Amino acid sequence: MLYYTSDLHLGHENIIKLCKRPFFSLEEMNETLIGDWNSRITNADNIYIMGDLLFRSATNLNEFLLRLKGKKHLIVGNHDSSWMKKADLDRHFESIDKFKVFSNGRCKITLCHYPMMSFEGKYLIYGHIHNNKPPTFWPLLKTMGNALNACVEVNGYMPVTFEELIENNAIFRTTP
Repeated sequence: MLYYTSDLHLGHENIIKLCKRPFFSLEEMNETLIGDWNSRITNADNIYIMGDLLFRSATNLNEFLLRLKGKKHLIVGNHDSSWMKKADLDRHFESIDKFKVFSNGRCKITLCHYPMMSFEGKYLIYGHIHNNKPPTFWPLLKTMGNALNACVEVNGYMPVTFEELIENNAIFRTTP
């Protein structure tokens, strides 16, 4: 199977408050996100992470990454560069890109950490904005049914399939 996710921010305590995540502590958030990930992903599955997997984590990064099942493909986000210098990337990731265009077997998809107004293929899967709706570009972005937010806040705090991304984003675009 093929799954997508973004902006877990494992190890980032302040993200709980910033994005109004439903966790009481950093440990609860980390354990819930890892548990939800592993409840869906097997080591045979491919998972595309649209950036910001970890942030300021005090945990041993390699041990943290070993706990996450699946064949991981990282699309680098704005908070990834510092932890990437400390991790054994070849051990944990099948691929690392800043931007990727590929086919999921049905259509061509662009993967990028950042939302874009123009992209190659039929769909864009992005992260970065979490569950925020920035007034500078949200009015346009919400009309783009083919631009899909992979952030955990939009997708039940777990990796999702392409079909689930479409369903969850339809809800996200219509909620105030």
